[in-house]
Formats: sequence, structure tokens, C-alpha cells
Amino acid sequence: MSVRDAILGFAAAFAVAALLTPVAARFARRVGAVDVPRERGLATRTTPLLGGLAIFAALLVASLAFLNLDGPVGDRMRGVLAGAALITLVGALDDRFELNALVKLAGQIAAAAIPVAAGVTVSNITLPFLGAVDLGDAGGPLTVVGLVFVMNVVNFSDGIDGLAAGVCAISAVAFAVIAFDLERNTAGTLAGITAGAAAGFLLHNFPPAKVFMGDTGAMLLGLLLGCIAVEGAVKTQAVLALVFPLIVLAVPFLDTAFVVLKRLKYRRPVYQADQSHFHHRMSRIGFSQRRTVLYLYGWTICVAGFAVLLRFVPYSAEDGTLEPGWTLVMALIGLAVLAASVYLVYVLEILKFKRLTARRLRGSRPHVTEREIEADATLRIETGQFDAIRPPGAETGPQAQAPPAS
Repeated sequence: MSVRDAILGFAAAFAVAALLTPVAARFARRVGAVDVPRERGLATRTTPLLGGLAIFAALLVASLAFLNLDGPVGDRMRGVLAGAALITLVGALDDRFELNALVKLAGQIAAAAIPVAAGVTVSNITLPFLGAVDLGDAGGPLTVVGLVFVMNVVNFSDGIDGLAAGVCAISAVAFAVIAFDLERNTAGTLAGITAGAAAGFLLHNFPPAKVFMGDTGAMLLGLLLGCIAVEGAVKTQAVLALVFPLIVLAVPFLDTAFVVLKRLKYRRPVYQADQSHFHHRMSRIGFSQRRTVLYLYGWTICVAGFAVLLRFVPYSAEDGTLEPGWTLVMALIGLAVLAASVYLVYVLEILKFKRLTARRLRGSRPHVTEREIEADATLRIETGQFDAIRPPGAETGPQAQAPPAS
């Protein structure tokens, strides 16, 4: 396996996914696997699902042509492909019949258990300052839990045209670079193939989407990224092996964390869809779907790029001694990425401003309409002129507002 195989695998998977996605869309319409506009979603028209079938076909074709399927590594890769086939089937059934949440979870566990049984498992991890930590017999079950978690993280984030496919493609490229540098060439090739399949599908899924990947594709990509992370980084003796996946997939991880905590706060089932995701919140402050997707792509590139830099920038010597100059550079880059992430989340919190706007306007004009509230909030968001909100009782009239906040 070489970088050349990964590039050719990417190209083959891209071509197959691009060619077969319209076929999958027609098949979805024929069998009734379509997504209809819902109050919790951003879609405005009926759209076929099952785009994940094209992603799986691309994975299979490119893997048979360019992936190492011989020896112990080949056994693990065949396990990954078998698990991918099962989760694709589970996802397709869910897209068509909306499976019970527990049934779908059982399917996810079964699909994750297949590659784990084939050897895609973490028996020990190397942590900074702690060294190697032996997981013993718990390694297999913990790996299954991790794979199921990543599947659901990707599935949760798949709520707007082009988001999951683009984020997964970017993440897979980052994993490929890291895996090849760690001399995990087969995992790097699988990452290249996964990136190509996601990117080929994205041609038809970028806003406005002609087809959705559905649970078929979201859970498939989640399983693949999880297996790539295990084979390409976590199983190695690299000190930051466990950190790489956490950083590369930081955007969907954070999105899922926000959503789950929100649902727990209001005592709703964590699997019950709502409008708490980053993309929903960005839509409510006036971002178009394309602008939302591009912002989240940019965020993903920033954090994934930082993960790659952690591997390539020589901030430590072979004996673990930190190099002051390069360590400072990495610290500054890390702070910049963190600042960008915090800023984006802060921008999303502007949503709360609309609520405060309604309180302010109703305090001075009790009969103000929802349209007037929306127009006022939108104008201030677009111009960046946010007034400090004062309690309604402190206002003496429509113009009694505090100076613009700095």
C-alpha cells in the first residue's frame, strides 16, 4: 500500500459515487424512501434518501481494486467491509421503514462488532505523560462502544445539505495524512477511498441537494471513520494517538454534545430529533444553507489541520523533550483554532439575542408583532449593532436603549 493507492482509490471511489448517486436516488423514489419537509428540518422539498447505497458501492469497488485484503491486515479490512455492508442494510431499512431506536442501536452494535471481531480493536493506548495503558479484555467492548458513538455522531450531524458528506471527506483526508505518516498505509488507503466516496456523493448533495445520504450513508461513514481512526492512529504507539480522532472530528463531536446536553436539560429522549444542532441555529440567525455549510467546512478544516500539524511540526525531540520555539508556535496555532471555535459558538448564541429583543420591544410596545420582532433582530444581526438589553421596566420609551455594546 502506498500514497499512490490512496490517490487512485480516492479517484475510483469519487467516480463510482458520482455516477451511481442519481441511480440510488431513482431507486429511493421507486421504493418510497423519501424525506419530506418537516418542522424540525431545513429541507423545503421532498428529497430521495438512500444516497448511502452509492457511497457503499464506491467503497466496495475501490476497496477491491486498491485495498490490501491479504494477510492479517486484509482480515481486518474484510471485517470493516462486512461491517459496512451490515450497517448499510440497517440504514437502508431505517430510511424506508423508520426502525425503532432500539432496533437500530442493535444493528449498529452488530455492525461494529464485526470489524472488532476481525481485529479492529484497541488493546492499549498511549497517553501523554502516562505512557501505555493496557485495556486488556475491555479493549474489544470499548472499541464497539466507540464505533457506535462515532456512527451516531455523524448521523446526528447529517441535518443539512452537504454537511455530513463534506465534513466526513475533510476528516478522512486528515486521517489519511496521519495514517501514512504513522506507517499505517492500509488505513491511509481506506481513508482515501472513504474521502473519495463522500466527495463523489457530495456532487449531488451540496445545497440545494438532489439526494440525501440518509441513515444509510451517515452510519456507514461513521463506521468507516471510526475504523480508520482505530487502525490509522489509536492502535499505534504514538503519544497523541488518541488525541488525533478527537480533534479531527471535533466539529461533529461538539455538535452532538450540545444537542444531547440540551435534550437532557429539557428531559427529552436523546434520539428525538429537534432544532438544537449548530446548523439549525445558524439558519435561525439568517445564514443560508450554503453559508452554513461553508462555515462548518472551514471550522472542520481548521481543527483537522491542527491535528495534522500535531503530527508534523517538530515541537518535541525523540526523547520527549519539548522544543521551546516550535512548542510556542503550536501553542499559538492551538489558541487560534480554539478562539475561532469559541467565536463561532458565540455567534450562535446570538440566537438568544432574538429572545431578548422580543422582551425589549414588548416592554415598550406591548402589541408589537412577531414580524416586527424578527425584522428588528435581523437588522441588528446583519449590521452588527447589538444594543445592551435592559429590563423592560427600565425602558421609558421606544428609543430608551443603552449605547451599542462594544
